[in-house]
Amino acid sequence: MTKGQRLKHDFNKGSLRLYDVNGNVTYYETSDGYWRKCEFDTNSNEIYRENSNGYWWKREYDTNGKLTYCESSYGSWYKQEYDSNGNEIYFEDSDGLMRHSIC
Repeated sequence: MTKGQRLKHDFNKGSLRLYDVNGNVTYYETSDGYWRKCEFDTNSNEIYRENSNGYWWKREYDTNGKLTYCESSYGSWYKQEYDSNGNEIYFEDSDGLMRHSIC
């Protein structure tokens, strides 16, 4: 049984959305059975997403809100590092691409 069925939501009137205390959509479901759920960190950065098609990804952020890591169910990933001014200084991905910025 889906969350929408447990809540006895009437899908004839539209889709179901659940929100966290910060107003982020944490769950979404449509009348055709598609669903998506998301998790957010304390800064409202989306850190995890998955859906009824089996796809997922997760992300990590630094203290300045910059994306530092991303990984998906497709097997791909990348990571980044930044200097104190927020400039990218390192990048690497699952395809073997790597770059360093020294200036």
